[in-house]
Amino acid sequence: MQDIVSQIQSLKKEKNAVILAHYYEDGDIQDVADFVGDSFYLAKMGQKSTADVILLAGVVFMAESVKILNPSKTVLVPDMNAGCSLVSGSPFEAYKKWREQNSDALCMTYINSSAEVKAISDVIITSSNAAQILEAIPKNRRILFGPDQHLGQFLSKKYSRPMQFWNGACEVHVLFNAKKLFELTQKHPDAVVIAHPECEEAVLQYATVVGSTSRLLEEVEKNPSKKFIVATEQGIFHQMKKVRPDVELIQAPVADGTCNCNNCPYMKMNNMTKIKNALQTLQPEIILNENLRKLAQVSMDRMMNITSGKAVSWPEKFEFKGFEI
Repeated sequence: MQDIVSQIQSLKKEKNAVILAHYYEDGDIQDVADFVGDSFYLAKMGQKSTADVILLAGVVFMAESVKILNPSKTVLVPDMNAGCSLVSGSPFEAYKKWREQNSDALCMTYINSSAEVKAISDVIITSSNAAQILEAIPKNRRILFGPDQHLGQFLSKKYSRPMQFWNGACEVHVLFNAKKLFELTQKHPDAVVIAHPECEEAVLQYATVVGSTSRLLEEVEKNPSKKFIVATEQGIFHQMKKVRPDVELIQAPVADGTCNCNNCPYMKMNNMTKIKNALQTLQPEIILNENLRKLAQVSMDRMMNITSGKAVSWPEKFEFKGFEI
């Protein structure tokens, strides 16, 4: 393993490359990365990067987000097949039809979406910045939220903002089982339950803290408790153990306790060999049609501007004239 780490480090210098890795990647990938974080943090780091090459060790939509924000850079992803159930569950034509049927509404779209869907959205959000962006939307505007209905329902209930939801879900987070989680809390009454808002409401009701991966990591770091039950993808455990080697981390149970179902199969498609090969060949590269990219940048820029404290304007209604591809 050390040999391939050395090769990757050498390739980074040779290619003037930076590696961004999501918390859900395997630990060895997180350790070789220059920046590790949630989707919002990685988008910011990608936008700011001055490196010639940006390798996103995560899933394709994350690399697309970086390319949208920093188009002059060569943006790589280790495996172009590393998709997302939320992306595949919100196809462009169907999402566009939904928007057209609700043209007076503003559309908040989760970053777990394709570049095409971002291009017909009004603002992109992540689980770590959704509350701030929701506050910036005028109270008199109807809101469409997609593609993750569970995140949307959590936000709508917590902040008393009515929304219309796209019927999508993360195939990993919906597997956490509320009944089994309750039984686990009875066995470990001293454990703090923390959960990602992509989980179903029945699971979230048992959580003391509901938040993004970065928020859950912060809770483990700062909460003096010695035991946590964690309802999110297990890749985050790597960083949790780094900041709190003294705590016991227990995975929240899934319906079928015989499988390792809280592993994201798409995140785990990446490995060190694919990262090395991508840096050697500068492939697979994220290529976006420039007209599409510019349209997608509008909703991404709104997210970045709002989270930077800048004022934004909102369209009166949805109008789409095509990508002019």
